[in-house]
Amino acid sequence: MTMRDQLQTALKEAMKAKAADRLSALRLINAAIKDREIALRTEGGEVDDAAILAILGKMVKQRQESARAYEEGGRLELAEKELAEIAVISEFLPRQLSGDEVAQAIRAAIAEAGAASIRDMGKVMAVLKAKYTGQMDFGAVGPTVKDMLA
Repeated sequence: MTMRDQLQTALKEAMKAKAADRLSALRLINAAIKDREIALRTEGGEVDDAAILAILGKMVKQRQESARAYEEGGRLELAEKELAEIAVISEFLPRQLSGDEVAQAIRAAIAEAGAASIRDMGKVMAVLKAKYTGQMDFGAVGPTVKDMLA
């Protein structure tokens, strides 16, 4: 079952269960995917599962930042709404790798890319993104890759 099918099934179930908050979050996901499809239509591309995972990862990151800002501003009800959306979005993301698994994946990617110096960081990141999209935060992984290549 593709990601798109899973999302459609979850959307239908949320409608039947009359789960308004879940339905709202699922509709936001579908809207983001449709936006990406429209953007890719001019380029002739298609939204596949990897692209959907990237969209979902970006949505989680945006909501984490918003929740943090709301908490700092004393708007706890809005922060809770963002955290609830994160929970719904996270259901469709693969399990996040632990710190040890990330380090092991980086070492394997360095070996696969034949990286020898910091100049090869882009190659290593490309290998990681190809294999582990949605399973690790690439913003946090970058400094670790840099340290291992230094």
